[in-house]
Amino acid sequence: MEDKKLDVKVYVEQMALLVDLQLHDEYKDGVVANFERINNIAKVLNEFELPEDVEAAPVFEP
Repeated sequence: MEDKKLDVKVYVEQMALLVDLQLHDEYKDGVVANFERINNIAKVLNEFELPEDVEAAPVFEP
């Protein structure tokens, strides 16, 4: 499987069209920057492997 790089600007523009969001040009750069940060955080989390014996908790208790 080849490693594909996400074009965040294209993603933001397409998702705005999909949900019928009028994204003004003055905000677009900020939205793209935030989604790039989100993408980088998600990569780190998704690369963390969990042991096979880990089970999801049925109830969250802080």
